[in-house]
Amino acid sequence: MAEPGSVAERVKSQADIVRVVGEYVRLKKSGQNFMGLCPFHSEKTASFAVHPVKQIYHCFGCGAGGDVFKFVMEMEKVSFPEALRLVAEKCGIALPERRPRTPEQEKAARLRATLVELHQHAARFFAEQLATTKEGKLVRDYLYDRGLTDAVIKEFDLGYAPAMGDALYRRLRGLGYKDELIEASGLINRDERGSFYDRFRSRVMFPIASESGQLVAFGGRALGEDQPKYLNSPETSIYAKSRVLYNLHRAKETIRRSDFALLVEGYMDCIGVHTAGLANVVASCGTSLTETQVRLLGRFSRRVAVSYDPDAAGQAATERSLNLLLEQGFDARVVTLPVGFDPDSFVREQGGEAYRAQVKHARPYLEYLLDRARASYDLPAQAGLSQREGKVAALNYLLPYLARVPNKIQRAEWAAEVAQRLGVEEALLREELRRAAQERRTELRVRPEFVPPAVKPAERRLLQILLENPEIRPDIVKELRDTQAHRGTTLENVFEQVLAVEAEGAGLEVTALGERVGEAERRLLYELAFERAEAGTLEEARSCLAALEARAWERRLQELNKKIEEASKKGNVQEANRLAREKQDLYQKWQEFRRVHLKDTHGS
Repeated sequence: MAEPGSVAERVKSQADIVRVVGEYVRLKKSGQNFMGLCPFHSEKTASFAVHPVKQIYHCFGCGAGGDVFKFVMEMEKVSFPEALRLVAEKCGIALPERRPRTPEQEKAARLRATLVELHQHAARFFAEQLATTKEGKLVRDYLYDRGLTDAVIKEFDLGYAPAMGDALYRRLRGLGYKDELIEASGLINRDERGSFYDRFRSRVMFPIASESGQLVAFGGRALGEDQPKYLNSPETSIYAKSRVLYNLHRAKETIRRSDFALLVEGYMDCIGVHTAGLANVVASCGTSLTETQVRLLGRFSRRVAVSYDPDAAGQAATERSLNLLLEQGFDARVVTLPVGFDPDSFVREQGGEAYRAQVKHARPYLEYLLDRARASYDLPAQAGLSQREGKVAALNYLLPYLARVPNKIQRAEWAAEVAQRLGVEEALLREELRRAAQERRTELRVRPEFVPPAVKPAERRLLQILLENPEIRPDIVKELRDTQAHRGTTLENVFEQVLAVEAEGAGLEVTALGERVGEAERRLLYELAFERAEAGTLEEARSCLAALEARAWERRLQELNKKIEEASKKGNVQEANRLAREKQDLYQKWQEFRRVHLKDTHGS
């Protein structure tokens, strides 16, 4: 394609194919060549080679090969002229002016350039509003309260969209832009009467740039209780939200040098983490992580730590992101923050050093998912499952992730860990994994009767004290009946039968109690009876009760989170706000309960 003497030949001779390919593939020097994992097919051993002298690439696995233009065409799915332009831009090579080949191309290019100009004008307008107006002063105070300094505000080009309905529209019209162009930018909406008004009003504004640093969109955070909390630009000819990672244009060089990226959800999380000294942080622009964004991130590193909110919605988003990351061969870890914190609030309250320590000790993805599976299994009543069926469901949940572990030895070690933590036979799990791999299944077929119930330490110890210490049993039974702390636990039925036996005035004997419960529960009762353990004290029993109550509080908060999410999805702002207030009130009560009761409790 690059004919002798042509512009393409000149660009090719000046371009550095190692540098260009290195933006997409992690390359390592190997002799006179550079090697990496092929971006055109899935592989675990590097077979993709780049020859810096001959300026070509070749994969010894799938056979893909060509020059720098062919590589960019394949990676970006563009035509040769577009690949020529991209290579020239990446290598800082000036191209002679050339008109688009067709009027349609010329019109599209002018439109894109104009839309970028409009966004630059809008960014300056928002920055002026933040810096010079009375409204802006209140917003600056809000940002200061969130821990941002003037230097950070300037670095991230933050601004403010005023409450006036058409302030930006009038500014852009005053600059000579026509209505059709302003509307095409996504910065302005039109009402049913045909009048124009600003899309963003009374919001903190976060400019969104492409990987190359070109301003293409905005995100706006509402002040107060306005909904939606975050509002983003619509998709335009210069912006597709699934193809952009917030802050990547600032973070990409740090990510490439450190071979490590930190992924968060929100704009404020990203800025907060950046101020904590972690310049390799990016966010998914207020949308669920997409495969395209994962591929984009993979051009700079395939080692990533996911740091989302620890609430139910954040955990679900973490799982979705892990699926995408693992499918693309990433080495993924999870930063687990305490309940009630997001990355931004953790940095503000605990400090940057504490957050960096959390990142340093980020957990391997499978360890995180294992705890998630155990938590889901330990709440079987919420899913309508029996205890043993819940354990099989937990194994089914983990199997797809286990199957993605590329190293056989590591996969075997994880299988042993899963078996031990969930209380199943390791040989049984290994055999099922082998069969599932052979049959390309992602579902386990373990029979529930082979899976014993998993019980939290607090439940187990409380039942043990009830069985072994008749002197304090009446006090424990009364408090258990009053608090109903056993509701939703794995041993709920056993505790119910204990209460029933005590109410009948019958003696609490293991044999009699065993006849009133299921087979798996009966076996557990006999296991406890044969264990050598202290009889326990009333104080220890109350500690166990507090741990069970704590789990009940957490379940109620999780349920409210789900209801808030559902109300928001349905557009029921009033209900979402009511539930948010209810959650805040419940959370304050939960914090007071923790302060009083959870100083030294058994693991719940």
